[in-house]
Formats: sequence, C-alpha cells, structure tokens
Amino acid sequence: MTDTYVGAIDQGTTGTRFMVFDRDGQVAGNAYEKHEQFYPEPGWVEHDPLEIWETTKAVVTAGLADAGIEAEQLEALGITNQRETTLVWDKDTGKPVHNALVWQDRRTTDRVEQLQDEDKVEWIRGKTGLEPDAYFSATKTEWILDNAEPLKLQSHRAADLRDRAENGELLMGTIDAWLIYNLTGNHVTDVTNASRTMLYNVHEMAWDEELLAEFGVPEAMLPEVRPSSDENLYGHTDPDGFLGAEIPVAGALGDQQAALFGQTCFEEGDAKNTYGTGSFYLMNTGTEAVESDHGLLTTIAFQRSGEPVRYALEGSIFATGAAIEWLEDVDLINNAAQTADLASAVDSTDGVYLVPAFTGLGAPHWDGRARGTIVGMTRGTRKEHIVRATLEAIAYQTRDVAEAMEADSGIETTTLRVDGGAVKNDFLCQLQADVIRTDIARPEVDETTALGSAYAAGLAVGYWADLDELRENWRVDREFTPEIPVEDADRMYSRWDDAVERAKDWAQEE
Repeated sequence: MTDTYVGAIDQGTTGTRFMVFDRDGQVAGNAYEKHEQFYPEPGWVEHDPLEIWETTKAVVTAGLADAGIEAEQLEALGITNQRETTLVWDKDTGKPVHNALVWQDRRTTDRVEQLQDEDKVEWIRGKTGLEPDAYFSATKTEWILDNAEPLKLQSHRAADLRDRAENGELLMGTIDAWLIYNLTGNHVTDVTNASRTMLYNVHEMAWDEELLAEFGVPEAMLPEVRPSSDENLYGHTDPDGFLGAEIPVAGALGDQQAALFGQTCFEEGDAKNTYGTGSFYLMNTGTEAVESDHGLLTTIAFQRSGEPVRYALEGSIFATGAAIEWLEDVDLINNAAQTADLASAVDSTDGVYLVPAFTGLGAPHWDGRARGTIVGMTRGTRKEHIVRATLEAIAYQTRDVAEAMEADSGIETTTLRVDGGAVKNDFLCQLQADVIRTDIARPEVDETTALGSAYAAGLAVGYWADLDELRENWRVDREFTPEIPVEDADRMYSRWDDAVERAKDWAQEE
C-alpha cells in the first residue's frame, strides 16, 4: 500500500512554505521561497498577489519533490496564511485590481482615528471582538475600492470599482481565500480569517450588515465562511492544473490560530506564543467569547464541522522577528543566529531600551502612530547592547500581553508553548522564561502553523481520527524555566513602559 500524507501551504508575510506531514505529525517534505516586499510610502506595505500564487505553486512542487512523493499521495491540503492582508480581484479574470495591502500597512490610520472620533470603537469591538485599527481588513478593502482605480491592472471594463463590486464582478478576500480560489475556483474563507476582517460578527457568526455599510463593502464580493476543518471540503484542485491531481482542500486557519491548533491547544486555558515577523499570544477560552478590558482581542480560535466555535483571547505584537530583520538591514548583524552570541557578550543593555514600533504598537497599547525608538544610549553603547535590547524588547512585549491575558481570563499560565523561527534561539527562550516568570515549552516540530493547517485538513478527511491522536503527536524539544531572581526580572522590565511612552504618537505627519 502506498503511503499517504497531508500537505500544508503556509503563506506568510515574507515568504511561502509547503510542508508534507505523515501520520505522526513529522515532516516528510519541506520547501520555502521568499516574495518581494513593497513599501510605496512610509508606513505602507504591499505584496503582489500574482507573485504569491506563482511562489505557492513553486514551493508545492518543490516540497513534493523533497518528500519524494507524487501529488496523488496527498489525502488533503490545508492552508494557513498571514492574516488581515487584503486583496480585491476580478471574478472573471482572476486578476487583482491592486497589490495586496499587508497587515502591517498603516495607510488607513486616519480612517481609524475618524472611527475613534465618532465614538464607534465600542460598537465595532462589541460586534467583532477587535480593537479598531488599520491592521484589519475592513479599512484596507475600503481604501482599495476608493483609491485603486488609477493603479489597477488594464481592464476592458471602464466601470468604477465600487459599481463593479456592487454588481458582483469583484471579489474580496484575505490570502487564504485567494489561494483557495486559485486552487479550486471557489470563493471561500474560514471562520478564523473572517474574524480578522472587522466585518464579521463573531457572536452571530455572519458578515455584519451594519459594518459592511460603514466601510462600503458590498456583501456580493465577500467569500462564503466555512469551518476551519470542513468535512464538506472547500473544493478540489484541478486535475488539469499544476498538480495534475484532484486533491481535497479541506482545512484553513489564519496563521496564529493554526499555530494554536498545531500546538494542540484544544482546551480552555491552553496558550501559545508564535515568534514570527510579529508575535501572537493566543489563549483558548473555550466556547465563550471573553471580552477584554486590557487591550487584547477576542477572536475565533477554530471550528470543526458540526461543532461549536472555539474562541480565543489574543495579544498581537507587530514586530519581533521584524526587529531582528532590522538589525540585519542596518548591518548590526549578518544573520539572526548571531544575536545570541552578541547579546550574551554583555551582562546587560546598560540601560538601553529599543521599542520596535516600526509599524505602530499592537496589544495592549494600540497606537498606530508609534514608531521605532531607542533610548538610554551613551558613548559607551555598543552594538552588543543594541542587539541585547532588541531581544529583551521581544520578551518585554510578551510580558505586556501575558499580564493582560491573565487579568482578562483569570487564568495563570504555568507553561507557555512557543513556536516560530525565533524560538530556535536558546538565549531568547531563556530570556523569555526569565522575564515573564513562566516555563517555556518548545516543541520538536516548531513549524506549527503549517502543522495546524495540516491537522485541520487531515481531520476533515479522516486521515487523523480525533484530537487525542493529535495530542499524542505533540513532543517537547526543550523546556526553559526561570533562572534569575524575580526582583532582577522586575528591575529589567521596570523602565520598559517609559521607553514605550517615548515611542507613542510619533508619526503625526503621516
């Protein structure tokens, strides 16, 4: 009998990965390729959707070759994606009318401030669980429909974009919907991605008519919302397409919910933190949508076919891995692996704090006009101090969220499951344990976003029987426990808030 597998497309902020998993949740094949980042104006970030689709096809083909298998050996495909990144495309041609606006993009900050001035923050939060911010898809979609006409691809249609959207000629979606459309021809998203648009009512589990009216988004352009693990399937790949096989596409989760699922955080109180371009701390709150009083988001964690939705509290940190990339950009390091050696070469930062608010501050501060800041430098400051301050900033931002999470949920986290590229750094993991006073558990398979989407798709088609089987697959690579005295951790953290205050409300000219 031929061995079978489940494939996962992990479309991230900086690149696309395809992974092949076996029944034990182990990696059988892996391929990755970066895509270009576009910065047309300060605070603007865009991706080319056509490049993302071409890159996706390339890594799927390469990943199958790496696994040494044929496409027919895939029992299902799952998708996980950078959330909130938004695009609009022509229903007939499949061509985008504009580049995708990336979750980091801040061009709609003025619109968000208008909502704040109109006292609509609580109204939106009550429906969506989200803090109104340029981060989410609603204002991005509105901007594309209002502004993309001069920039759109050549089209024989002369009608205004908004008229075309009303007539059902244009489709809107996050990256999962774009990939599902290209794979299957169907316009589908899952509940987790829908919950990140600021257009979806997470209590009624439906697109919200009042929010659609507020942002001028016609319902005709929205995707159908389905469970994250869908026994009815989103569709099949085209047997005449690039795979040459008809594979069920059966699971999708926004990347952070996928990591929660891949870390087998299936029960109320289970928590994980993913360290990627940003960091995203999620706690499963069960079937209850817990409202936050401390700057966190209420979001959908996942849904399986025929089962109630599971909710989560989330703390979204915009720049962690991006801060490491910045160190490379300015030639303070040659590669990310250097950070541990440089940071450990000094005993402290000598009072230097770096706030990596390159695209504003997320939870719990929510300041779209904050910008990156370094304070406390003297003539004695060396690059080692700045590198260490960057790693400490990652830990401090996580502590901000961890304290808010505990205050909102009433649950003290004793072990935090971590994943993402940055957790390969032992120095950072130990620093994180020291700063937040919590054990850190790093799994053997740290690409848990891809694993989570594979699990969702595999459960839908019966490749895995149940959640217990997935729990048995989860294995710890290493645990980190706090090593420094609590008073030392508190002293390190004590001036972090002062540094954050200096970073806030800086980009007033944008």
